[in-house]
Amino acid sequence: MGIFDFVKSVGTKLGFGDNEPQAEDLKKELDSHKLGTEGVQVVVDGDKAVLKGDVKDQATFEKAIIAVGNSLGVSKVEASELKVADANTGEEPVLYTVKKGDNLWKIAEAQYGKGNGAKNNIIFEANKPMLTHPDKIYPGQVLRIPPLNA
Repeated sequence: MGIFDFVKSVGTKLGFGDNEPQAEDLKKELDSHKLGTEGVQVVVDGDKAVLKGDVKDQATFEKAIIAVGNSLGVSKVEASELKVADANTGEEPVLYTVKKGDNLWKIAEAQYGKGNGAKNNIIFEANKPMLTHPDKIYPGQVLRIPPLNA
């Protein structure tokens, strides 16, 4: 589980001045979501954020990636040095980049199959606390898509 792509020109604006992400601002953003990532270190290499350390489970791993990646100025998140303590799955995370005109119902139908739009609440819950309302998604934002059996 290595490098994940994000849209550099969209996301949460952190700090002041230009759009260059700063490690301490990204770490503050990550910790603000209270995901249990206190032991995670954030290093910035240009527009790439590198996450190092340990997290308790796959969900926290994925949420840490999107919490940092959905920040203005970040185009990639490298997580090869971010270890999952409860590593009962070797599956790559499924991430989805929101397109213009998308809503969670449409995304659920596209990801889970026709007739599964009502499963949009699974996607919403999987992206909390970064998502605060199901209607507040924006083009370029990256969401985690959990498996239906999770």
